[in-house]
Amino acid sequence: MAFSRGVGILLLLYLLRGSDTSLVRLNENGYEDIIIAIDPAVPEDATIIEHIKEMVTKASTHLFEATEKRFFFKNVSILIPESWKDSVEYRRPKQESYKHADVKVAPPTLEGRHEPYTRQFTECEEKAEYIHFTPDFVLGKKQDEYGDSGKLLVHEWAHLRWGVFDEYNEDQPFYSASSKKIKATRCSTGITGMNRVYTCQGGSCTTRRCRTNSTTKLYEKDCQFFPDKVQSEKASIMFMQSINSVTEFCKKENHNREAPTLHNEKCNYRSTWEVISNSEDFHNSIPMEMPPSPPFFSLLRIRERIVCLVLDVSGSMATNDRLNRMNQAAKYFLKQIIENRSWVGMVHFHSQATIKSELIQINSDIERDKLLQTLPTNANGGTSICSGIKAAFQVEAMSLLQIKLRTMDSLMLLGPWLQKMLMLPRSHFSTVGKDTFFLLTWSKQAPAIYLWDLKGTQITNFTMDMDSKMAYLSIPGTAQVGVWTYNLEANVTSEILTITVTSRAASSSVPPITVNAKVNTDTNIFPSPTIVYAEVLQGYTPIIGARVTATIESNTGKTEELVLLDNGAGADAFKDDGVYSRYFTAYSDNGRYSLKVRADGGTNSARRSLRHPSSRAAYIPGWVVDGEIQGNPPRPETTEATQPVLENFSRTASGGAFVMSNVPNSPLPDMYPPNRITDLQATLDGEEISLTWTAPGDDYDVGKVQQYIIRTSENVLDLRDNFNNSLRVDTTNLIPNEANSKETFVFKPENISEENATYLFIAIESVDKSNLSSGPSNIAQVALFTPQAEPIPDESSSSGVSISTIVLSVVGSVVLVCIIVSTTICILKKKRSASAAITTF
Repeated sequence: MAFSRGVGILLLLYLLRGSDTSLVRLNENGYEDIIIAIDPAVPEDATIIEHIKEMVTKASTHLFEATEKRFFFKNVSILIPESWKDSVEYRRPKQESYKHADVKVAPPTLEGRHEPYTRQFTECEEKAEYIHFTPDFVLGKKQDEYGDSGKLLVHEWAHLRWGVFDEYNEDQPFYSASSKKIKATRCSTGITGMNRVYTCQGGSCTTRRCRTNSTTKLYEKDCQFFPDKVQSEKASIMFMQSINSVTEFCKKENHNREAPTLHNEKCNYRSTWEVISNSEDFHNSIPMEMPPSPPFFSLLRIRERIVCLVLDVSGSMATNDRLNRMNQAAKYFLKQIIENRSWVGMVHFHSQATIKSELIQINSDIERDKLLQTLPTNANGGTSICSGIKAAFQVEAMSLLQIKLRTMDSLMLLGPWLQKMLMLPRSHFSTVGKDTFFLLTWSKQAPAIYLWDLKGTQITNFTMDMDSKMAYLSIPGTAQVGVWTYNLEANVTSEILTITVTSRAASSSVPPITVNAKVNTDTNIFPSPTIVYAEVLQGYTPIIGARVTATIESNTGKTEELVLLDNGAGADAFKDDGVYSRYFTAYSDNGRYSLKVRADGGTNSARRSLRHPSSRAAYIPGWVVDGEIQGNPPRPETTEATQPVLENFSRTASGGAFVMSNVPNSPLPDMYPPNRITDLQATLDGEEISLTWTAPGDDYDVGKVQQYIIRTSENVLDLRDNFNNSLRVDTTNLIPNEANSKETFVFKPENISEENATYLFIAIESVDKSNLSSGPSNIAQVALFTPQAEPIPDESSSSGVSISTIVLSVVGSVVLVCIIVSTTICILKKKRSASAAITTF
């Protein structure tokens, strides 16, 4: 059976892009193929597996209740490291791998920080990357601080699967409510508690009421909200699922739109349940009548890989140097990528398939060279991808008894839609140490190659493969860490030269700097933009300040470069989180586009130790029990700090490919509006409001907009739903700057109903020269009143000054007590001694 070219493209893209994406699917209300992977750095502890099972089983029940009997966990694979002892219970993984993991059980990002979080760097309603739990959390050692692990998994699953955000805010834990009182940031407001400063020193803890900050008019920095241990409110899981009564997500009727939560900001003031109800999962399900069965668990232990190379030798491969490019990629994979002890087979296909090599185990260069000799030398005939895939599974079946393995890890389809090995030339680079490998390719004639190590010694022993138009060099052991320099001199005009350098971490104790690249969609239709993402990390720690460049190549060979940004504007959801993003709209053709990303770091780059990562479960400082605070152990003190990266680095990663359709012939019409502003902020200074935001461009984040339209309202939903009918601000003197510049604007609000006004809400819309509009921005707000703090016992109603309560035990004849504002206490004594016990609130 032969595939059409279009179907073949989609199948290949699925296999290529699926190599590092979630395999989860919803089947009859149950989530299947969930992968929970234990990081190889986690010391062996079989009880972790049992705790994972217990956590997921409880979570399935909580999820079923929280989603009104719609969703549950059906089957879960637990991926166990190869370094752990084998067991008869452990099966071999199929396509499951650590990169597929939906939940990662791994050491904390920084020592002592065990907060569970979800790696989420896309917008509202978009799926996140993975959930991160530490072993201590899974083992139940952090239950006091974060609550029941099953309910917490539901909190994180909502981040991961439905793209909702937290309904608390540690950066803005309090806000000015419309009641003109200071309230704790939460959803729903039905959750009760106390606002207090709770400090402990030397085993002794004290509690006092919160004071207001003269600048913010809100509570002081150390003030915290302590929830009542006994509650009746059921919402919300995205605020504090650890409260026993909380079993639901906030709905429209109890959603707190006033609170400055990330969920309000990112999801346009919709409740969590409104977002979930708009998901594909929700539309593809109906409530169940009966409770589901408990989840089924598979225990999978990683072993050596089994791979079959499926190579296209059809007639189309004879054009545009495709056959040679495919062989270059296959040689690179066989010589450098595939690990020793792995099993590899090979199949060629055109209109029919031929098995060129059964599975053989890679133990040395002998097996690698044997496979290299079976690479194709000519191409002809039709194209039947199905026959190639079928033959690959025959390879596995024929070798089953020999190697006693149950299934194949993966197929590698190398053919007419293979993403090119397009690497980005650079005059110098740094290595990370071990198994360093240099690969150079050309299209016409071998160039002159010059390579110097960091001491200036020239390296000349490249292996030249003239037939495949490639040269390579392997440095055994650990290469010297530092800057290596190379120079390539082409011997003909119109030459295409590429260089690839790979190196593994020199030390297992020092995480390598890595780059992961992706696009937001595998298939796209003009004129929708494609979002390019590149994540730069050292271990789990973000690297900020790097220069990150994406190169996107169409199937006709036309390339476009994008400088990706980590500025929290436009396509980039969060500033300084190590994820660099940008819109891509420079489409030239229909068909496949391939992505490569390069990240360069030096003096301006740094590791950013986030004080607390976003999209995480709330830390519980303590509970109010019978009117008294029972505090939990204080969270380890950490600061949001950056540390310089100690090496110049250059990393390159493939972001796979995507397919475009409906691209019109050039010249393309202007169909791209400015990107929506997402970082608008407003502050009130006297009678004036100051606005700041990042400038959008004429086409999303490129160019300059024609004008800004600013509107205000005293009602957030009116501004959201009726922006064009809201009061417009005069912006005659506001001249837009180039995209990605910082914009500022100051205005004095008018026509405010002074008597009832509490808030003023502001939004901006940008318009380009073709009158295309971005749509309203995120909504900023300012309070038009000074909020009222909690009353203090024995406080003078006229002074407004917080005064301490003083209890005195006096022995003597004359004691003068002088109380001065701001709780300054003066005790003057005469003759005999006096003792004072001072209790502050």
